Amino acid sequence: MARKQPSTLRIGYRYRPKRLAPDYDALVIGSGMGGLTNAALLSELGWKVCVLEQHYTAGGYTHSYERAGYEWDVGVHYIGDVGAPTRTRKLFDFLSEGQLEWAPMAEEYDRFYIGDRVFNAKAGKQAFRDNLVAQFPAEEAAIDQYMHLLGTVGGALAMIGMERALKPWQRTVSAPWRKWKMPPHMFDKTWDVLRTLTDDPDLIATLCGQWGDMGLPPKKSPFVVHAMIARHYLYGGFYPVGGAWRIADTILPKIRKAGGEVFTYARVRRIMVEDGAVAGVEMDDGHRIDCPCVISSAGVDNTFRALLEPGVVENFGYEQPLEGVQPSIGHLGVYIGLKGTAEEHGLPNTNFWIYPSNDYDAAVGAFRDDPSAPFPVVYISFPSAKDPDYLNRHPGTATIEIVAPAPYAWFERWKGSTWGKRGDDYERFKAELGERLMRYLYDKLPQLEGKVDYYEVSTPLSTEWFSAYRQGELYGLDHTPERMQQDWLGPRTRIPGLWLTGQDTLTCGVTGAMMAGLLTTTAMVGMRRMGPLMKKIYG
Repeated sequence: MARKQPSTLRIGYRYRPKRLAPDYDALVIGSGMGGLTNAALLSELGWKVCVLEQHYTAGGYTHSYERAGYEWDVGVHYIGDVGAPTRTRKLFDFLSEGQLEWAPMAEEYDRFYIGDRVFNAKAGKQAFRDNLVAQFPAEEAAIDQYMHLLGTVGGALAMIGMERALKPWQRTVSAPWRKWKMPPHMFDKTWDVLRTLTDDPDLIATLCGQWGDMGLPPKKSPFVVHAMIARHYLYGGFYPVGGAWRIADTILPKIRKAGGEVFTYARVRRIMVEDGAVAGVEMDDGHRIDCPCVISSAGVDNTFRALLEPGVVENFGYEQPLEGVQPSIGHLGVYIGLKGTAEEHGLPNTNFWIYPSNDYDAAVGAFRDDPSAPFPVVYISFPSAKDPDYLNRHPGTATIEIVAPAPYAWFERWKGSTWGKRGDDYERFKAELGERLMRYLYDKLPQLEGKVDYYEVSTPLSTEWFSAYRQGELYGLDHTPERMQQDWLGPRTRIPGLWLTGQDTLTCGVTGAMMAGLLTTTAMVGMRRMGPLMKKIYG
């Protein structure tokens, strides 16, 4: 494995106190999809917004990096619901002013290897349904019931989000309507809901083949999040032309046009609360930026356990609610480079999901207890096969990414160490895990053995270092049924002047965080101001 060199792919403007404007209307902590969406929408409304990103590049989990002549994305593997003028696509188009393009993946966009069985998820609601029926002909009625539930329950998440954008008195008034409109089973566990439809464990496993997209297996996840994800990808997967970094790159101009900026290397030490309200932020270099409006896209754990003083958290009554949420699992990433194109190597434009058996929950439990147990899920993505522009940037090369879960506890003894300088024991452990994951790749694509030019492995400590998630969590807060029912997890906080956005506000994923940015903006400015803007976005 070659020695790592810093990436040269950078988005944003390097922070220096002298580069700040004299004043801003709002400060956004974190430049992930939620923070950028919120900043861009506020900018469209005439606000001057300062986005503060602690990493060397903007974008959060949508950023990309280059090394050894290759380019990889750290969090964007595919996006759904952008192949037609949907609400998702229209918001992306508005934020990027039409500059962000999408390339469709293959018709069979997801392939599930479940023990000895293989299932290909096909793009299109009818095609997806028919393919399920072809593999499980005795379960046609159950499959049709499932498809119906995806429509009713998967679509209800938008109602939850809009309800959380309301003021407390508005939520009280709307509570009876909400109770009447919300479909049943929303917060039941995915396994329990599916067991009411079928007792075929292979069908249940197939329907839950994307559980890695939220990080919880079916006996622990809420059906509403499962349904949202499955519905999101019903019409296939898409990839940003030019790579994931293009997402942030195409949003920044809207922020700058209004006089704002996205600063990198801009680590916030604390959110200042004075006289019972937000007063601004103190930077890591000691510089103070005064502003009565701060939006945190840094995650709930970071916001309340790292950026706010303990006394503030206690005074505003957040200690007890924080005990009811926990971080999601961490992950390993293997970033692979090959000489020769995706076509020359026979790389598919399809994601691979590899499972040891159809009992996902048992596999997760065994793996948590024993690092030598089979990985409960291994996800393999082929970004250079997805991006029609990749060869223009990196001719004659191809890339692959492997993602698998990994508890932070395995790496805790190296906590606090510096990236690239964690010692031989860490490098050996990381290399062993990487080699195991490479065997999954060679098992499915044996023609690649001996052809790999470069690869490197990331761990939850890498996520902690670059993304500032304190336990290297991939999806922010764990998406348990209990978490999804906690009303305090929304854009509003009890602290005047402090707002939340990002994946902890609604759900994980690029689209979930983007919609959280929309909700936060709505909560901040109200529907009277948001109405005309929504009309501009959606027509």
